[in-house]
Amino acid sequence: MMQMTDEPDISNDTQAKQFTARMNAETAVLDYQFKAPVIIFTSTEVPESMRGGGVAGRLVRAALEQSRDQGYEVVPLCPFVAGWIRRHPEFQDVVPTRFRYLIRGDLPGRNA
Repeated sequence: MMQMTDEPDISNDTQAKQFTARMNAETAVLDYQFKAPVIIFTSTEVPESMRGGGVAGRLVRAALEQSRDQGYEVVPLCPFVAGWIRRHPEFQDVVPTRFRYLIRGDLPGRNA
């Protein structure tokens, strides 16, 4: 488990379509697809050495804050992102109503 002594350097690589968090020569990645005004988060990958220190959460928070600031709608197909939003209701507004089942864990068409 990585001890967090510094904040990771988080950036958005629009060419690679991924947010990255770099720290101590390691990189965590949040992949996405983009078609304005929608950003679809597809997967989160965190090296073993970076796990347990909150890097993935910081990465998701930064990506959601940037998405909100730019007026994008978020579709959290990545289970980690969906779960993170579920645990942080202050970010649920970036997910369009028609995709809220993803953060509730419901199946499409089921009543919550």
